[in-house]
Amino acid sequence: MQAEIITIGDEILIGQIVDSNSAFIAKELNKIGVAVYQITSVQDDREHILKSLHEAFSRSSLVILTGGLGPTKDDVTKNTLCEFFEDTLVRNENVLEHIEELFKKYISTPISDLNRKQALVPSKATILHNAYGTAPGLWLKKEDTAFVSLPGVPFEMKRLILDQVLPKVIETYKRPQIIHTTLLTYGLGESAIAERIENWENSLPNHIKLAYLPNLGRVRLRLTAKGMDRAELEKEIKEKIEQVRPLINDIYYGMEDDGAIEEQVANLLTEKKMSLATAESFTGGRIAEELTSIPGASAYFKGTVVSYATEAKINLLGVPAEVVEEHSVVSEQVAVAMAKNAKNMLNTDFAVATTGNAGPSKGDSDEDIGTVFIAISTPERTFAEKFTMGNHRERIVKKSVNKAFEMLWKEILKF
Repeated sequence: MQAEIITIGDEILIGQIVDSNSAFIAKELNKIGVAVYQITSVQDDREHILKSLHEAFSRSSLVILTGGLGPTKDDVTKNTLCEFFEDTLVRNENVLEHIEELFKKYISTPISDLNRKQALVPSKATILHNAYGTAPGLWLKKEDTAFVSLPGVPFEMKRLILDQVLPKVIETYKRPQIIHTTLLTYGLGESAIAERIENWENSLPNHIKLAYLPNLGRVRLRLTAKGMDRAELEKEIKEKIEQVRPLINDIYYGMEDDGAIEEQVANLLTEKKMSLATAESFTGGRIAEELTSIPGASAYFKGTVVSYATEAKINLLGVPAEVVEEHSVVSEQVAVAMAKNAKNMLNTDFAVATTGNAGPSKGDSDEDIGTVFIAISTPERTFAEKFTMGNHRERIVKKSVNKAFEMLWKEILKF
């Protein structure tokens, strides 16, 4: 079964808002075996909407629209749907009653004729009750294709999708099973991984596809299986994972369902009842931010020192001034001193430290932009590694944060 999503609104096309509705709808449809063929964003414009409806009708059995259902003149979706379906608007008394009840209970401004207009719906539509707003959802059929029009307000749309649209799709259509399973890898690029697993990838049957999803030092390997027998698909996917694991064991750190690597670090520290401190320079507290965004971080994370300036490294972290003078503030020696001292100051089992040049200028060091040192202090040793992370400031920071978690994860596993 193939679906399309059409989001309506000038605010999307001018970048005023991000279209999060499509991502949510696509994800939920995929869970029930509905493949999304295309996502289209269009203006609040009759001709643009009509063109998109005709194109979607020619190739898909389910079309979901969001937006353009408000009471103002720039919301044209309902009138355009009437034109597409050769229909007219009629007043739905149940919808009107609901609108008046919402205004009576929750809205301080008086109800207007514009608000009452939202009770006008295409006569051929099945109404999907919107408990949280004034614009109802609409379900219309044209031959074998269902068109579902939903309000663009995300929390209203989500409830309609989950409570009414998905159950109706499940009841109406026979759908294949679609299973996604994602392996998480760290520290090796997409092309290098592809070379390693080429023979395995070539052996995959046609109904199982592999996708590479790289992101700043992390590569997710997503296997997608499609068929009618879920149990058989799950068995095949399990077999394929068992075959590929030995080829990537040195860079594999879990399945996506197990959580990102920062969550794995958190779980390991909690299980082992061990603690962590951080000392960050150019990463500006990003490592600490990732850790503290995970519930329960206080069980293992003791704190951070964001020593951005050279004097902060010396005065707060106790990095010897002569070490800075001899080796530069961006150096292995300074990174090691930062990690050691943070670990001692906060009395933890582990510490991670970062120092580097993220640009655009070199600051207090002559090292090239993109040069970073990441140090790890463990119960047994302290060491640092040097990396070259490119020349884009934000990417340098993000790649370095990812690398720090990778290094930390490997060391915690040893205890």
